[in-house]
Amino acid sequence: MHTNPAFRQTEETVALDFARSRAFGTLCLSTSAAPHLAHVPFLLAGDGRTVDLHLTRSNPIARACREPREVTLAVTGPDGYVSPDWYGLDDQVPTWNYVAVHLSGTLQPLPPEDLPDMLARQTAAFEEFIPGKMPWTMDKMSEETTARFLRMILPFRLQVAQVDSTFKLNQNKPEDARRSAARHVEEGFGSDLAHLANLMRIPPSGT
Repeated sequence: MHTNPAFRQTEETVALDFARSRAFGTLCLSTSAAPHLAHVPFLLAGDGRTVDLHLTRSNPIARACREPREVTLAVTGPDGYVSPDWYGLDDQVPTWNYVAVHLSGTLQPLPPEDLPDMLARQTAAFEEFIPGKMPWTMDKMSEETTARFLRMILPFRLQVAQVDSTFKLNQNKPEDARRSAARHVEEGFGSDLAHLANLMRIPPSGT
């Protein structure tokens, strides 16, 4: 996480809401060699204390986590390059704005029989984000497809012990300069720039 305290003051509830709505992240497990990484959809509980996710059986993290292990789930959001020209100030330097939340704790394997309910809850949550569509449900799969699907993956639960976040949105600049950069960033280079610009205009509570 970024060390500048100006970017580390977002309230935990705001960070958790962001992670919950993003619902996709990178699961990281330390090893004696390079860390294992897996890109996973997830469900964050309402109280922010547990994360439900699944991994393919062949995933190195799934193989390593037959017993509980300490992991971090990194959730990233909009990001983009900020040109010094956009502040309306002299003698500035280029930077990159972004949002990131890290959920750290213990990843625990769940019984395989918990998998159907977890998948049903995940798909129901994700289908809600698609406007104008009847939700897809697990019962639309044949028994053969369902059985094959369930054999391929395993359920896990992350017990969240620590929440860290960086909302780097030019809070270290005067408000006029930050808003000036926000007006330009949508036409710049990065990801989900309209969302980033909105966050720069009005940084989340606590920042």
